[in-house]
Amino acid sequence: MNRRNSLKTLIAGAGGLASLPAWAHEWLPVSLPPPVGVFSSGEQQALASIADTIIPQGNAIGALSVGVDKFLVGLFEQCYEADVQENLKKQIVGLNTQAQEKHKHDFPECTPDQREALLVSWSSAGDESAKAFFDLMKSETIRGFNTSREVMLGYLKYKLVPGHYYGCVDATH
Repeated sequence: MNRRNSLKTLIAGAGGLASLPAWAHEWLPVSLPPPVGVFSSGEQQALASIADTIIPQGNAIGALSVGVDKFLVGLFEQCYEADVQENLKKQIVGLNTQAQEKHKHDFPECTPDQREALLVSWSSAGDESAKAFFDLMKSETIRGFNTSREVMLGYLKYKLVPGHYYGCVDATH
């Protein structure tokens, strides 16, 4: 082991860490570009509009207000295989194509009624991959909504530890 090289490396590393705050001044997480993932921004917008169509904003909360769109993107990018991701991309393109043919807009720009009609047609489609796409989107949107913090605590009254412990209770009853 060479002590001189180790000390030089240690001093250089400490100097770099000491200068980091001055170098990274004015950086905020929101000012950094978003990480490039599997889905493009247009595909992410389509996923968000599908979630918004399945659980729309009403008198209470909707899918987008609890962050289901971000949940879906993270879930599909990190937890699903590449073949499922490619099928999702292909089906989003097909959904946008069908929306262009029927309504002259991409799926996210369509009205909620138009989006709902398109998704209902895909739910009963003869194409198995389109039906599987709709079933996956519906089930994962519902799961993302039901497991969100707002729904779990505010509506389902979830408690981390169910029940209350009563210590000194007469057990002779």
